[in-house]
Amino acid sequence: MSDTVIVIGGGVIGLTSAVVLAERGRRVRVWAREPADRTTSAVAGALFWPYRIEPAELVGPWSLRSLREYVALARDPAATGVRVVAGLMSDTPLVGLGSWARELPELREAQAGELPDGCGQALRGRLPLIDMPAHLRYLEGRLRAAGGSVERRTVGGFGEAAAEAPVVVNCSGLGARELVPDASVFPVRGQLVVVENPGIEEWFVSAGGKAGGGRGAARTTYLFPQPYGLVLGGTADEHAWDTRPDPETAAAIVARCAALRPELRGARVLAHRVGLRPARPRARVEAVQLPGGARLVHNYGHGGAGVTVAWGCAEEAARLAG
Repeated sequence: MSDTVIVIGGGVIGLTSAVVLAERGRRVRVWAREPADRTTSAVAGALFWPYRIEPAELVGPWSLRSLREYVALARDPAATGVRVVAGLMSDTPLVGLGSWARELPELREAQAGELPDGCGQALRGRLPLIDMPAHLRYLEGRLRAAGGSVERRTVGGFGEAAAEAPVVVNCSGLGARELVPDASVFPVRGQLVVVENPGIEEWFVSAGGKAGGGRGAARTTYLFPQPYGLVLGGTADEHAWDTRPDPETAAAIVARCAALRPELRGARVLAHRVGLRPARPRARVEAVQLPGGARLVHNYGHGGAGVTVAWGCAEEAARLAG
């Protein structure tokens, strides 16, 4: 059992960590409370971008490693769910983005004629855009191919896992608030609307604007063309726990997106989705020792950038696992 690792959490952070560990020869068991398609990861719009995550000095290298992996995976989008897609990131200067941006040679300031109405500045480039339900299925399949397994199991404490493995990797996301316990973990509520795509092929993101409502409420506007429909967003409401879609918020999201792309007016709504991003002042990737001698590796608190840093954090977690 000395090579066994139990990974707690079956979202993108947990599954990616499990894949890296299993492909390095560890015997990996993922304990997940719910199926991957019911996790917050499955709801993500999933454009590669280091969004709402600290510390910057670590996020840069984590993002760069993940970017390289996603570009490689995009060679087979049907299998992996990863595509490299062109689009616009508004309200964002090119200077100061970090080393990962240098790996995107097409990233540049957009010209005036490339901007939608009401948008004064944007970067134009091609970035990985991930179909998360498909990608999570891919990760589970890749894990099983490497000899790992996924088990449905609710965990009440790390001692349960430590009794069965010398190394435990905590990728419990928002669940870390109670499991660790870590009171610095909090939800950032994101609501989105999936509509029938009228033919939009490029993504668009604007992170500017404030929404009314509770503390830390922020408004984003984005359009992500996915194989299952056009994803419209969104919100970033800190410390909001309600997972029910709000009709007024949904209508406002559609209206903002239609102001940018008039062809969206009257688009048929396919789904309403809400996810709670597991945020923390600083993402936590570190190892501690449990009573009894087992090693516990924390890998949680990635906020809205879990997909963006998943591979970089997974490799760091695997290094810390020994």
